Amino acid sequence: METVEMNSVSLKRPRSEDDVANADEIKRQKILEKSKTGNDSGQSIDTVKQQPEDTKNEIIPNEESEEQEEEELEDSDEDGDPESFADMMKHGLTESDVGITKFVSSHKGFSGILKERYSDFVVHEIGKDGRVSHLDDFSVPVDDEDPSEETFTVLSDEDKQRLEELQLFKNKETSVAIEVIEDTKEKRTVIHQAVKSLFPGLETKTEDRDGKKYIIAYHAAGKKALANPRKHSWPKSRGSYCHFVLYKENKDTMDAINVLSKFLRVKPNIFSYMGTKDKRAITVQEIAVLRITAQRLAHLNKCLMNFKLGNFSYKNHPLKLGELQGNHFTVVLRNITGTDDQIEQAMHSLREIGFINYYGMQRFGTTAVPTYQIGRAILQNNWNEVMDLILKPRPGAEKGYLVKCREEWAKTKDPAAALKKLPVKRCVEGQLLRGLLKYGMKNIISAFGIIPRNNRLMYIHSYQSYVWNNMVSKRIEEYGLRAVPGDLILKGATAVHIEEGDVDNYTIHDVVMPLPGFDVIYPKHKIGEAYKEMLIADNLDINNMRHKIRDYSLSGAYRKIIIRPQNVNWGVVAYDDPKIPLFTTDLDKLEGKPLPVLPTDGKFRALKMEFSLPPSTYATMAIREVLKMDTSIKNQTQLNTTWLR
Repeated sequence: METVEMNSVSLKRPRSEDDVANADEIKRQKILEKSKTGNDSGQSIDTVKQQPEDTKNEIIPNEESEEQEEEELEDSDEDGDPESFADMMKHGLTESDVGITKFVSSHKGFSGILKERYSDFVVHEIGKDGRVSHLDDFSVPVDDEDPSEETFTVLSDEDKQRLEELQLFKNKETSVAIEVIEDTKEKRTVIHQAVKSLFPGLETKTEDRDGKKYIIAYHAAGKKALANPRKHSWPKSRGSYCHFVLYKENKDTMDAINVLSKFLRVKPNIFSYMGTKDKRAITVQEIAVLRITAQRLAHLNKCLMNFKLGNFSYKNHPLKLGELQGNHFTVVLRNITGTDDQIEQAMHSLREIGFINYYGMQRFGTTAVPTYQIGRAILQNNWNEVMDLILKPRPGAEKGYLVKCREEWAKTKDPAAALKKLPVKRCVEGQLLRGLLKYGMKNIISAFGIIPRNNRLMYIHSYQSYVWNNMVSKRIEEYGLRAVPGDLILKGATAVHIEEGDVDNYTIHDVVMPLPGFDVIYPKHKIGEAYKEMLIADNLDINNMRHKIRDYSLSGAYRKIIIRPQNVNWGVVAYDDPKIPLFTTDLDKLEGKPLPVLPTDGKFRALKMEFSLPPSTYATMAIREVLKMDTSIKNQTQLNTTWLR
């Protein structure tokens, strides 16, 4: 799965007394918030009066209230003491812990604040045709088949609640009766349309009761009707999929789709997309949904405060994961310290040479138990260690309820007792404890299997990434930035070794390195042996990467070791107010918001950079190459501890 992943970090060197004096309370608070999350953070969306979860309270079925409470708990429970957080983060990972040790450029590094505001980091998806996704049109395609605007307002909130409960089988009622006030044929038609279009799976009929007209809603074809949108009500001349551009802030792609599906009262699996985008950013991407009208989607723009939908069109195909060419990034690094010459050297190097295609820090987790250690234990078939690594107490920054759960587990080894300490059951720890409760302590494999498959595979992919990072650092240390005999290059999808006579035909940008697995080959030089030695040290056999549980068998893959970004542009701007945006987003342009007038000689300087990257590469690593800084939360927290005080 393609994913845009981006650390939230303040990339800074230790500050001088003058720097400290200039740091105001707003900055300190924002950097603290960044450090706390362990992910991307930045500008809170000040214009949002209600989060989508709050907006949904009127329409979410009762069973989902537990999920709602869990989301609120996950967003709360933050420790407020910067010193204690900095102390806890001493136990986190640094880049060198996961093999990230080399740079390719020769310029001197400098400091800058990354993502001081959400609007400082924007991602635009690049489709398979090379077109960059932009939200620039709210209009809805004209279609005579679309219901009238009255369809969305004719039903009362109480009617909608009752219909939703009927649709989702939340009560014992077999039908819902809606009295037709001001009875006319036109009014009845609108109510029929509203029920059928807003609540897929329900049919309607008109009945006379005591001299009054009622629209009766009932289930058409049992529970399967909810999963399959109404096929017979979709015009044959219209493409089955409505494609649209989703602009979102502070939500990852799956969270966004879950919100949209709840508002539309449909299953999330009727949505498709080309890649997942990170939560802590402003992102713009294409989504497709099966048999939901553009009109109905556009209506959500009135309800959703940190989403916008637009650029609607009807097509005959869904979207597929991985079909994209990549992502275009617009990034602002604030309060930079580099000279103009340093910045020019750094950006020219990024454009001409590129950066090492390391897996970024977020691939390995934020606590003292890295995800790659759990992945290694899975590959070793050491299930007691898998259980222990996931559940044991660990130093570092964690939610208070997780700390209590781990303490209970260490004391009692009782899944039921540990679960009682855990109000958020959807986390990996909660899922594993539920599995242990169901299958018993002697069947850890089945208990672990309760965790969603993608989450389980994340651990072993993290181990592959850990090996890859370490091997690439060794490769660059041993042979530098040139192709050498024994390196691997791709011919089509097949990896072949570079022979002595062909070495001048290739550059470092052609060289790939394998992620370990049963279906890859390894370099024919010292690094090939280094792979074997690293896996032997981890009690693994590089020649036997098949696992007795098929899901955990690693076939391997190839990854370029150097990425050269495309469409690289940059500029330095001066500013005085750290709260003002330094460029306009798609939404700003649609709403006609002008860019604030910036001073020619402000107190601060910012580097605005743009670049395009292929799928599954980390923008964090490109920025690391520019600044020459460790992007780990541990390192950034330690560098900023004095400033936070």
